[in-house]
Formats: sequence, C-alpha cells, structure tokens
Amino acid sequence: MTPGSDGPPPRRRGRPSRTAGAAGPDARTRILEAARSEFAERGYDKTSVRGIARAAGVDAALVHHYFGTKDEVFAAAIELSFEPALVLPQVLGGPAEDIGERLARYFIGVWENPVSRAPMLAVLRSALTHEAAAKVLRGFVLRRLLERIAAELDVPDPTFRAELAASHMIGIAMLRYVIRAEPLASTDPEKIVAMVAPTLQRYLTDR
Repeated sequence: MTPGSDGPPPRRRGRPSRTAGAAGPDARTRILEAARSEFAERGYDKTSVRGIARAAGVDAALVHHYFGTKDEVFAAAIELSFEPALVLPQVLGGPAEDIGERLARYFIGVWENPVSRAPMLAVLRSALTHEAAAKVLRGFVLRRLLERIAAELDVPDPTFRAELAASHMIGIAMLRYVIRAEPLASTDPEKIVAMVAPTLQRYLTDR
C-alpha cells in the first residue's frame, strides 16, 4: 500500500487479530467454557492452549491475551466452577453457628452438579500427579476460598483451620467421586451434609 492511500492501519505487534468470531464481549467466556470442557475431558497434562483455542473457535494468541499461561487458564476454569464471589457471601451471610452446614452444602452441591463436577474431577486427578495442577488447587481452594472464610470468623489459626476443612472435604470428594468407594459413593447427599457439617463447624469456629 502506497503512502497516503486509504486502508486499515497496520496491526500492532503482540496483540491477537480481531477476526470475526474470534474476539468480542463473549470471547473470554467461550474460552473459559472450552477450557473447562477440555480439562475435564483430557486432564491437565493432555490439554493444550491450542486445543482450548480450537474448541473455543479463537486463535491461540487470544487465549494468551486474556489469561497468559496454561496454568492461569486452568485456575480461571476452576474459579468458573466455584464462583467464589457468590460463595463467600452465601457461606458467611448467615448465623455463625450454621457455617459448617452452609459450607458442606455448598461443597457437596458443586460435586453433585454434573456441569461443575467434570472440571473438578479433572483438577483432583491432575493434582495427584502434576505439581502445577496441585499448586492451582492449593492456591484456589485454600487461599481464595477457605482461608478467606476462616479469616472472616475472627478465630485463632485461620490457615490451619482452613487446611483441616479442606482436607476433610477433599477426602470426601476423592472417595465419593473419584474412587467411588461404597457405601459413600451412593449415600444421599443430605446425609453427608448432616454428618460432615458439625466437623466443619468445629474446625472453623471452636476456640
């Protein structure tokens, strides 16, 4: 193109092209949903940024633009399942003496929902064999969820309490949803909530 002629300005280097369908207000959502499906189906090791981009119908550069690394996409996909912005007010918004029940009900609810269960299975399985996945699980479940809940309760040793609560709930998830040990795997969720809630209550509030 000759100087002075009309035409689109040169593309800036380092940014993804805004091709039809590849960008726009819903591009980030499409990438997150594709990431959640890919991690759930393939696990952490076999999922790639290119594969996520292909499933979302975007260029891989757009995935990097929104999220950076594969680990960061993974963490964002986990957050999509847990929705911490909604969880914290829900768990902390009622009487302190019932927080164990609210937390147990929320956690079991995430696992009982097939949509959120699939990526969580991928996370849990991957965390057993891949340090990056374990780091994401630690960072999200402990620091972004349980530690914030414990800190709001104004009790001693909130980090230790959060880890105890996490160990209890993740252990249940492993036995019920991954290993599928009976009779836990087929027990009514309400019975699990009723039996687990007092223990979580003690971890988080007992002085």
